[in-house]
Amino acid sequence: MRRDRLLLGVCAALVLAGCHSSPTIPPPPADPKLPQETKAQKAQGAADVHTRLAQHYIDINNLQGALEKVKIAVTEDPTYVPAQTVMAYIYERINDLPNAEIHYRRAVELQPDKGDTNNNLGQFLCHEGKVQESLPYFAKAVADPFYQTPDVALTNQGICQLQINDRVNAESSFRQAVQRNSSNAMALLQLTNVLYLNHRYFDASAFLQRFDALGQPSPDSLKLGFEIEAHLGNTDAARNYAKRLVSQFPDSEQAQALNQTVRP
Repeated sequence: MRRDRLLLGVCAALVLAGCHSSPTIPPPPADPKLPQETKAQKAQGAADVHTRLAQHYIDINNLQGALEKVKIAVTEDPTYVPAQTVMAYIYERINDLPNAEIHYRRAVELQPDKGDTNNNLGQFLCHEGKVQESLPYFAKAVADPFYQTPDVALTNQGICQLQINDRVNAESSFRQAVQRNSSNAMALLQLTNVLYLNHRYFDASAFLQRFDALGQPSPDSLKLGFEIEAHLGNTDAARNYAKRLVSQFPDSEQAQALNQTVRP
């Protein structure tokens, strides 16, 4: 699933001044009536430029270059949250998990009530198996009234709750996510899976149809559809899911497993 926590996808351009032999003309004196940029604003501006450069390097999969740039950003302004978040993400990508956790936590310290920083830390902790520790961060993310994607945090929360087999609360999290964003494919698929695990096949079939309507099939969703319809005794529907799985994802583990038991 995707995390709603990083890349702006903005490529920054560097403008290099040409060299010439004419004398340097000093700038005119500053107009005292105009507000002057503070030292803190200058530091944040420099951090922003280098953070955007780091994001560009991430986009082209140059993680070493990205790390070099974001280190400069953090040096320029250690309080600039996007730089802390990008640095955490890079460390996670290169499997330096202790440093990743440090910077995810630093971002939360700087913006303790922000939805994206709390969701990012919660998701990281969940991936590291620290489920109980992660859950309050998802709750804080959802509580942020200005957080634009609370359904993402709710989906992450539900996935984390499933790791400790808490199906009741996981179902609640996924339902809330779908209520906030009916096009959240991951929430719909995860809710379908929970209902299937709880033998509520009719409800599972209904939610899988909603997922299917989004046009984002996957080996997991098609295999799940086959299993659900087979349990309901809907032979034609089950066969249709099987055909789609083998046709669209012939090399997937799900298709290979299905081929062992059924001929679509």
